[in-house]
Amino acid sequence: MSNPEKKKILVIEDDRSLQNALLEIISQEGFESESALDGEEGIAKIKTFKPDLILLDIILPKKDGFEVLEEIKKDETLKNIPVLILTNLEEVDNVQKALDLGATNYMVKSDFSLKDVVEKIRAAMK
Repeated sequence: MSNPEKKKILVIEDDRSLQNALLEIISQEGFESESALDGEEGIAKIKTFKPDLILLDIILPKKDGFEVLEEIKKDETLKNIPVLILTNLEEVDNVQKALDLGATNYMVKSDFSLKDVVEKIRAAMK
């Protein structure tokens, strides 16, 4: 049974080792978490899991992170969920596109440790 006090985080990431590392640190920090390996599964999980925050990769199978972000922000019931982008795409236009689509924050994987990601999660949920 899920704890109603625990904040829920959905990790949409197709790199299984990174996904597992993120899920592990998220649960160590006291959050409830679920994950999806592609954009379509991510959209489905958002609707059933109802996360308080979404960690989203951009380069994903089936639907990329931009498409997922766009769908979230168009949906009245989902649009207020903070979305943190965690990706390898460093180009300024990608950053701008994600922020324009409504992302709360944009992190390039190589620049952030798992602890940094947790700090960004905590900041976004305040």
